[in-house]
Amino acid sequence: MKLRTMWRHIIESLRSIKRNGWMTFAAVSAVTVTLFIVGALFTIIFNVNNVSKQIEKDVKVRVEIDVKTSRNKENTLRKEISKISGVKKVSFSSKKNELDKITKTYNSNFKMFSGDANPLSDVFIVETTSPNKTIKVAKEIRQLDNVKTAQYGGEQAKRLFKFMSEVQLWGTICIVILIAIALFLISNVIRLTILSRKSEIEAMRLVGATSWYIRWPFLLEGAETGILGSIIPIIVINWGYSVVYQQTVNGLMNAGYSLFAPGMFLFQIDLLLIVLAIIIGSLGSLVSMRRFLKI
Repeated sequence: MKLRTMWRHIIESLRSIKRNGWMTFAAVSAVTVTLFIVGALFTIIFNVNNVSKQIEKDVKVRVEIDVKTSRNKENTLRKEISKISGVKKVSFSSKKNELDKITKTYNSNFKMFSGDANPLSDVFIVETTSPNKTIKVAKEIRQLDNVKTAQYGGEQAKRLFKFMSEVQLWGTICIVILIAIALFLISNVIRLTILSRKSEIEAMRLVGATSWYIRWPFLLEGAETGILGSIIPIIVINWGYSVVYQQTVNGLMNAGYSLFAPGMFLFQIDLLLIVLAIIIGSLGSLVSMRRFLKI
């Protein structure tokens, strides 16, 4: 197709968008809501999967010691843990150090629990020789005396994956419903355009215009409607994610984890939303052309 012909189709499609007024606005709004939910789910799912992988690679087991355990028994417990196959290193962290970490990460309100009011336990941080031995080491530690809990990163990852599977299920249902609504509205917008240009289409047929020459303006109109609907979601998600990242980056880094940094990550999300918007708009046009444009 010649560049001049394509430009003519683009101009005509833009005029149709303006001409259809409120129907175009409704279609754009449906695409906007759909893409906003899709974009938000993508950013959440990608980052949760990323953090989950980081947690799974954490070869440390956090062992909380019973509050009433004496120093001698703590030393004995440390020796028993060190003898377990797969244990690389055992470090001690007092309940005061644990409280200081919480106070530093969150806020000074936790200072009221200092001294005898400290409800936390002394902790052994156990490093394993490899991630695949973490579960085995944690299970053996739980069998020892004076152990309150023995937790490892994999448990947190499993809870995260369970939660995200539910989010993905309900999110997918919402997305399917919203995409169906967007397709319906876009197809109706294209239908109005076809009906308003019925006589013009008949004239083009008589002078020998090809089927695709007639179809292109409608296809472009649907794609442009989708692109218009992607503008607000892209702006809001870019701004929102940057704010969330800045507010959580320090806390996550202290815990040894990180979200995807804005920049390339948001560029990929934006590109994904634009492509999805064009697909939704084009599909809406194809549905309408198939039903109402018999060429």
